[in-house]
Amino acid sequence: MTLSPARVSATGVRRLTRTLYGYAFLDDFVLLYPVYALLFADTGMSLWQISSLFALWSITSVVLEVPSGAWADAMSRRRLLWIGPLLTAAGFALWVAVPSYGAFAAGFVLWGAGGALGSGALEALVYDELDRLGAADRYARVMGRARAARLLGTVASIGLAGPVLARGGYAAVGAASVLACVLAAVTATRFPEHRVRPERADGSWTATVRAGFAEVRGDRAVRDAVLLIPAVAAVWGALDEYTPLLIREIGFAEATVPYLVMLIWAGVTLGSLLAGPAERLGTTGLAVLLAGAALALAAGALARSLTGVVLLGLAFAGFQLAEVLADVRLQHRIDESRRATLTSVASLGTELATVATFGVYALLGTDLAHSTVFAVLAVPYLVTALALARAGAATARP
Repeated sequence: MTLSPARVSATGVRRLTRTLYGYAFLDDFVLLYPVYALLFADTGMSLWQISSLFALWSITSVVLEVPSGAWADAMSRRRLLWIGPLLTAAGFALWVAVPSYGAFAAGFVLWGAGGALGSGALEALVYDELDRLGAADRYARVMGRARAARLLGTVASIGLAGPVLARGGYAAVGAASVLACVLAAVTATRFPEHRVRPERADGSWTATVRAGFAEVRGDRAVRDAVLLIPAVAAVWGALDEYTPLLIREIGFAEATVPYLVMLIWAGVTLGSLLAGPAERLGTTGLAVLLAGAALALAAGALARSLTGVVLLGLAFAGFQLAEVLADVRLQHRIDESRRATLTSVASLGTELATVATFGVYALLGTDLAHSTVFAVLAVPYLVTALALARAGAATARP
């Protein structure tokens, strides 16, 4: 029996999305997430050392981000998606086997490399497969749900981290994290990939890099979309790493920290699920979203209470939603042959801004409380919101 094109499309989309959601869930089902900052502190690391580890993580991604995007445009994206989690698994194993500054640093290098391999490759593979199936208009909804699946993995891991840590210590938490990464790698091998990889005149992935940067320089719409992603993603992505320390500073018991982090990420999950309906937001609407999230971030951090933790969850939900919408804008504006490369260029900007945020946090955190630093770092979002509002107003003028 021959399937109709509509039936083939529905079947293909279903296979793609099921694999994507499973991969996304497992890739973030890492029990170390809510406690690794505590692991570092309990091993004797100072705030500067912890910040330097976070910075090393981002620097690794900076070095590999654009090359890995070009590799994803020049070779199999699916292959990069299963190699990445295996590198991350090796890094987590190092952390719990030989906890020390050197092991933590090596683990972050492996984690950064694994994340760089998947950055750009995943978005490009999903968009191109949906486009092949005539379903590119579903990208925002699909990626919003994929991020929700990631966040569900995060929330589930946070919920399990407390009891597993209590029964087996950091070793048990680390072993569960390694297993999740291995399962993510296995799931990645099921991704469909029908793209015909283009031939390069010079036989080098560097041709893709040059073409990608030329497009950013020559097309203002693409350049604005690329710059918007780090403006939205960097600061809250860095603040996430310090959230357990903020919660502990407020006065909650250490065993309660994972559950309150889980509460925050439940809000972020909700933000991801709103990506489909929110795609209709214009530039001005996105500006209002960012401004509201920034105010919630500052108020939540300064409240130093359970209500403040809830406000932090709402703020992170707003930033997550804005990040998905920024990615959708970019994907709609770039060419298939350079999709992974340009997505990685945007991620490179995010990593550079994240490294800068880690440095600013360490500098401010020397003399200020975590709550105060969180409130101060809400300011860049207000600046971005103002810039978007002005751009929206300019576009609306006849």
